[in-house]
Amino acid sequence: MWKSALKILGIMMVGGVLLSHCASGEAAKTSIEYWHPNAEAQGGLVVTELVRQFNEQSANTRVTERFIPDMYKGIMQTLQVEAAAGKSPAVVQVGWAFLDYFSNNFQYSNPQKVIEKYFPSDGAFIGDNFLPNVIELATNSGGDLAGLPYSLSNPVLYINKDILREAGLSENGPDTWEDVRTFARTIKERTGKYGFYMQEPADSWAQQALIESAGARFITYENGKPRASFASEDGIKAYELYAGMVLEDKSALHSTWDEGVQAFIEGNVGMLYTTIARRASIQKTAKFDVDAINSPAWRGKKRALPAGGCMLAIAARTEEEKKSAWEFLRFLYSVKSVAAWTIGTGYVPPREGVADAEDGLKSFMAENRMMEAATSQMQYVVPWASFPGDAGLQAEQALIDMRDEILGGSKQARQAMLDTQDAINQLLD
Repeated sequence: MWKSALKILGIMMVGGVLLSHCASGEAAKTSIEYWHPNAEAQGGLVVTELVRQFNEQSANTRVTERFIPDMYKGIMQTLQVEAAAGKSPAVVQVGWAFLDYFSNNFQYSNPQKVIEKYFPSDGAFIGDNFLPNVIELATNSGGDLAGLPYSLSNPVLYINKDILREAGLSENGPDTWEDVRTFARTIKERTGKYGFYMQEPADSWAQQALIESAGARFITYENGKPRASFASEDGIKAYELYAGMVLEDKSALHSTWDEGVQAFIEGNVGMLYTTIARRASIQKTAKFDVDAINSPAWRGKKRALPAGGCMLAIAARTEEEKKSAWEFLRFLYSVKSVAAWTIGTGYVPPREGVADAEDGLKSFMAENRMMEAATSQMQYVVPWASFPGDAGLQAEQALIDMRDEILGGSKQARQAMLDTQDAINQLLD
């Protein structure tokens, strides 16, 4: 009996020592937060897996992911609240539309400076792995590198070939925006289903592609001063075509982003205009002949497609958190991690050496032809319009409100656009 008791005591003591070592090991790690807006259907599962893999292999850092709803605008709003309390995540996804707003209003560290101070052996990492025009996307209007490009996307047109064939249309889809309206109207008339849906999240990214491809520009500069300029004749005509599909033809669906994508996946919408980052989810769940084609152009005009996605910014406050933040970023930008992110989402790899690597995307790119729609139009990518200073969040909200007024029928496109342009310029003044 005593021998049994001693054995149990010994096991308990050994177990206690092991638990103590584990606990002290975890306690010795620097804990940091990683904020992202990636819901399960748009990269959330990959975020969780990458964080798990990092935590398993890191002796110095433990990362906790935090999902922030309402996309990149939601992150900016949550940052405002946390910053007021003296808090911030160590690493945060910042959408391109909020590049200047973020760097003007929140504490951040230039990643190159963090590398040079703490990890001199990584000094050439950024220069060796990112093209200059890609790095430019994360450089604010003051010329400072505010983060590193992470999610790169552009809008594509997903098509339900079964519906197109049923409607007697070319299964290759439309080439121009004028054709999109014709296709959508025909689908509605011949099948009773909606012909088209354009994403409507808490930003105006897709609408920027529509308007700027028509020849307008969201932002122009007069004597170095930014001005909202989307309500030009070209911009107004573009929005009028879009509104006409919703309000006159009744051929385009006006709903939330998730509802619109789900309607397409369920076979109730013929064409879906949204980010290539939705590819993985659409490809996996659609039960029909689905494809992705280039973003439509306007007749006689050159495409202008805003870069979607985000950069990863270091918002850490302490020296230890900054070091841990780069350790985590270094892991996320490895070939294997970037490949996993691309496969799980559809984003175009932001760094060099991934698409052709054996442990990267070489076989994946060969097997997933829908990615070609995005990669083949990278030459048309332009910066996502970023209104500077304190006007950033308010300007983006004004554009969302404008979209709701137009598509809801409470204002004509021309009047809504002119009113909104004036309001944003007053904010910029």
